[in-house]
This record gives sequence, structure tokens and C-alpha cells, in this order.
Amino acid sequence: MQSILRVLFLAAEADPFVKIGGLGDVAGSLPRALREIAPPGLAVDVRLALPLHGAIHKKSYALQPVVSFPVAHQSGPLQADVYQLEWNGVPVYFIAGEPVPAAAPVYSGDNLIDGHKYTFFSLAALELCRRLDWQPDVLHANDWHTAPAVYALQRLRSAGGFFQHTASVLGVHNLPYLGVGAEPALEAFGLPAASGSALPAWAVQMPLPLGLLSADQLVAVSPTYAKEILTPAFGSGLHKFLRTRQATISGILNGLDMLAWDPEQDPALSAVFNSQNLSSRLANKLALQREFNLPEAPNTLLFGMVSRMDHQKGVDLMPPAFRALADQPWQVVVLGSGTPAIEDQVREFEAEFPDRVRAAIRFDAALSRRIFAGSDALLIPSRYEPCGLTQMIAMRYGCVPVARATGGLRDTITDRRRGAHNTGLLFKRARADDFAVALGRALDAYNLPAYWQTLQRRGMAQDFSWARFARQYLDLYLSVIQRQRSR
Repeated sequence: MQSILRVLFLAAEADPFVKIGGLGDVAGSLPRALREIAPPGLAVDVRLALPLHGAIHKKSYALQPVVSFPVAHQSGPLQADVYQLEWNGVPVYFIAGEPVPAAAPVYSGDNLIDGHKYTFFSLAALELCRRLDWQPDVLHANDWHTAPAVYALQRLRSAGGFFQHTASVLGVHNLPYLGVGAEPALEAFGLPAASGSALPAWAVQMPLPLGLLSADQLVAVSPTYAKEILTPAFGSGLHKFLRTRQATISGILNGLDMLAWDPEQDPALSAVFNSQNLSSRLANKLALQREFNLPEAPNTLLFGMVSRMDHQKGVDLMPPAFRALADQPWQVVVLGSGTPAIEDQVREFEAEFPDRVRAAIRFDAALSRRIFAGSDALLIPSRYEPCGLTQMIAMRYGCVPVARATGGLRDTITDRRRGAHNTGLLFKRARADDFAVALGRALDAYNLPAYWQTLQRRGMAQDFSWARFARQYLDLYLSVIQRQRSR
């Protein structure tokens, strides 16, 4: 007889419906992967719930109404309207209501406004399960936006009844985003402060800390990040509290959609290629140099960067690092946007080296693919990086990563000084001089063509597929369920 594992997956975004960042990739891929890798004798009934954001083009999807019901609020009940479709075998629920205004962005930047939207969504998603008489074995929430569901579940579970056997998992994709400013929204929806808990006093009514307090299992998006958040440098003021939960903190890398990112059949490229015909890759490099009006120099190391331009990503380390190597041959192409001051630094870098540096200050998905396929190396000098996908994409496309050894970058890139398993180059400290040393090592390695091709081929052979990491999540779910029910 087949067993059924029921998982409710909550997220603020999910590809292809709406995608802002890495969470959208996870929520769009993991639920499907969990269904696909279920072992014989176990069916995984995973269902995804999203707010019905205005950015979701309702006419593009055949949304079917499911149910409507009230969600308690201090000013009076707020109606939740739920719609459904099936996507790649996964039931997807879209929750609408007054706190989810059609004209609002996915993230408004005002945590009080977003706090009302996502707390409403979190509570409505739980009530939806009750209305459908579908009892989840696991609630998997993500980041501060859906952390209120975890806290609410704990309170419901303590009273027994419908959710008494539901275990909770909270994914931590970026710890510093705690939901500061959303506290009044939680109170308005009847979620009180966790006074007297192990949380520091300043965090007792913030969404993410409440989720960290009440989840049965915490999952950081890489093994290294799971350790880093226990330290003062990365713990966002919660490191001492998180150490009390250390036994329930895991780290599982995000996966990559290997079909969506495939240099053998990517229509955005000038020439498709694989690890056995790297010579075909050169056409992409020359095309990229022409596109950016750089000299066509097949033997000059072309560095690429595809990044959000902010302090976290370490983009500001790039200009001084390259200045230290001004007497060596290199080119750089940069794509991204973000903090105006950092954008200006990149423009100044371009003006300083007009024959070697080009910057496209914008978001451009197709261009990013051409940079992955045409650059020889990808620059990722992040000050912290919970997981990161760019290094995985770069390796998939034969682009050697040069990155800071932090978080998921450290877990996915191997650098043992010409070791037998190397796939890239790492540097330890978030300093321009350390970055410059790594760039110098890259230039030296590039001058050894056979070794450089070995780095490329090793990177292209890495298994970053969601199937690999979904199995880890499945094992984790089963373990958490067993632990929760044995209490």
C-alpha cells in the first residue's frame, strides 16, 4: 500500500508566475522535483500557495475559483478568495484579498504594508487546508514573509485538532531580512509577541525571528551558510539565539534547472556547445566582445559579472582589484543594477579603462546568458552569499567562477591550488587586495590552456540538479515528521 506525504509549500514568489529573486527559482522548482523523485511506495502530494500578486497575469493562466472564507483581523474579518491551477503536476493555490492589492508590487519596500499582505496570506493558507480537509504532514515556509504561518501553526498545534500532527520547516534564504516594521501587522492579525522566549527582546514580534523560534526545523540554503548564521558576522544579532537551535539547523543547497540552463540548446547563444566541443564556445566570446564594442581578442581573458549592485555582492571591490592588475591583459563586461552609488563606481571604472571595461546598467535576462556563455570567468566577490545560482550557471556554461569563499559559493566551487578536483578560484577575505590575488591566479591559469579547459570541463560536469537536493529535502521532511510525532 502506498503512503502519502503531504507538503504545503508557502512562498512570496515562484517562477514562472512571479519571480524577483532566488526564492522564485526555489519555489518554482522544488515542489515539482519532490514529486518526481518520490521513491516507490511513497507519493509526495506537495502543493504550492502564493499570494495573487498583481504581477501575475491572470489571463495567462486558467485560474479556477476554489473557496472563499474570512480571516480574522482586529478591524473585522477580511475575505480570502482562493484560486487554483495545476502546473507541471503541482496544484498551485493563489490567495487574493484586500491586503493583497492588485496594483502593489510583490515587495513594496514598506514592511508594514508587506507585513499585512503576507500575514494575511500566511493565515489564509493555513485556513485553506482546513477548508479543503487536506491535512499537511509538513508546512514548508520561506523567509520572513511566510514565517507567520509557522508561528501560527505552533499556536494552533498546541491546542490539538486539525494541525496537531503537522511539522514545520522554515527556509532561510537571507537572514538579514527579518521583517523589521511588520510587527503591528502580526498583532492586528492576532499573533502576539513571544515574550519570555529565548529570542532577544527586540525580536519578539518580528516575523522571521518568530518563525526561527517556532519551526521544527530550520533550513539554510547551503551547509556553509547554516554555520555562518551562528556567528556574529552573519547572524544579524540572532547568533546567540540561533546557537540554542543549532541541533535543528540544516543546510541544503538550492538546485539549478538543468533544462532551462543548457548550453547545448540555449537559443540566446551565438553558438551552442558542450564540454566535448569547447572550441565552439569561442564564437560566443567573440560575439560578446563585438556586442560590447570591445576589441575582438580571443586570447585575452574576458571576465564577466552578472550581479545585483549592492554592498552584499561586493561589486565595489572590483575596480580597485583590477587597478592592481592594470599592467596585465584582461577585459571586463558587467551587467546589473541596484544601489546608485555602486552603479556610479562601475561607470567610473568603465571610464577609467575605456578599451577594456564595459557596463550595462540594467536587468537583461538574455544578455546574462550571453555573458555566461561568452566570458572566460565570472566574478562573484560577495561579502556573503547564502547559496547563489550564478556560480552554478557559470560552471554549467564553461565559465570559470572567481569568487569569495562564503556560503554557497564555498560549497559549490572547489579550489585547492591546482587540486585534482578544482572548478574555480576562491579568496577568503572581502578585500580588494585578496580579490586581486585571485584575479592574478585566474590570469596565470588562463595562460595554461590545457589546465583552463580542465577547469571548464570539471565545472560543466557538476551535478547541481534539483533532483539531487530534493532528495535531501525529502529525507529531512520524513525525519522532522518522525521527530515531531514522537514528542
